[in-house]
Amino acid sequence: MQNHQRENFYMVSTSYPSANIELLLQKFVFVLYLLIGATLNKIHRSEYMSAEMEELESLAAKVGGDAAGALGVLLAYIGDQAGVYRALDELGPVTIAQLAKETTLDERYLQEFLSANAGHGYVNYHPGDETFDMSTAQAAVFAREGQPTCMQGFFQAIVSQYATHETALETFKSGQGRAWGDHDQCCFCGTDRFFRPGYEANILEHWIPSLSGVEQKLIAGGKVADIGCGHGTSTIMMAKAFPNATFHGFDFHAPSVEAATNNAKAEGVSNVQFFESAAKEMPDNQYDFACIFDALHDMGDPVGAATRIFEVLGDDATLMLVEPMAEDSLQANLEKNPMSSTYYSFSTLVCVPTSKAQEVGLQLGAQAGQARLTGVLEQAGFTKVRRASSNAANMVLEVKA
Repeated sequence: MQNHQRENFYMVSTSYPSANIELLLQKFVFVLYLLIGATLNKIHRSEYMSAEMEELESLAAKVGGDAAGALGVLLAYIGDQAGVYRALDELGPVTIAQLAKETTLDERYLQEFLSANAGHGYVNYHPGDETFDMSTAQAAVFAREGQPTCMQGFFQAIVSQYATHETALETFKSGQGRAWGDHDQCCFCGTDRFFRPGYEANILEHWIPSLSGVEQKLIAGGKVADIGCGHGTSTIMMAKAFPNATFHGFDFHAPSVEAATNNAKAEGVSNVQFFESAAKEMPDNQYDFACIFDALHDMGDPVGAATRIFEVLGDDATLMLVEPMAEDSLQANLEKNPMSSTYYSFSTLVCVPTSKAQEVGLQLGAQAGQARLTGVLEQAGFTKVRRASSNAANMVLEVKA
């Protein structure tokens, strides 16, 4: 490498960040290269074949990118909670001073925050007038709450796990369960916020219409049970769309039931009620339709829960089971499911410990797959299970007696 090229790699601007993302990445990879080289100098290079060297360098670069991304997620959460992204989206190109005045945030913190965001590619920097702004795509991901593309709920759920990392470590080392209620508050809010855009985009337009005769029943009326309803997002959404039907939301987490009740009142929805109840303790109201959104795999006794649902459904009723998209084996997930690493990660931290903390503790995990889910449902008494719909994130199973 020529001397002037080496100097470019080490150059750090003392004024404002004018380097583009490519140069920043070059610097980062070069530092990784130096670290790898220093390590390998202590090892007999004859022990490493060329392919192994390439594998090590590739892995180090990936892990370095993952580490940078972890920092980016935390900053993205801070930018969301502090209103930085929303202000950038509304104002357009602004200087640090203008943004500080608008948000009442510290200029120096904003300078460093936006410098990092520009490096991550989350915002744009214009060196000519030293302003920052967001493209439509950037705003859709970071600033526009409620759009299916907004990932802030996902970031919030991730940050919640870092907030209680010591408990997560102790849980992992001990082999004990961890109750859902033991998680940080950000976990509950983040989970609801993460799932909401996907539910808004799919429940009414795709998932319910994919079921045989269910939409027509709901239009006419009927009784609906939403099991594991959390903050009530899915229940309220359906109740508003089908005013002639009666909706009951059930969840074993009292603070979530309270939040759901308050959310329904705030939206003026009168045909919905929420109850603190485990799935196995649901009342026998002979429901016309029941649904579980991304919750069965978290239950300690999913067979017992599904058995009770089987018992409380009326004649010709339908259960809609929505679960994370998964193949039926680890190898298939690794090969075919781009979401598998994310789901397995959350399952390690949340889903499996939550199930482990409950009665039976079957521990399905977030990548159970359709075959195993079908087995659970058949043990409960159901005889007909078909995949009615799916996308990159979820599978929807239509379940009947």
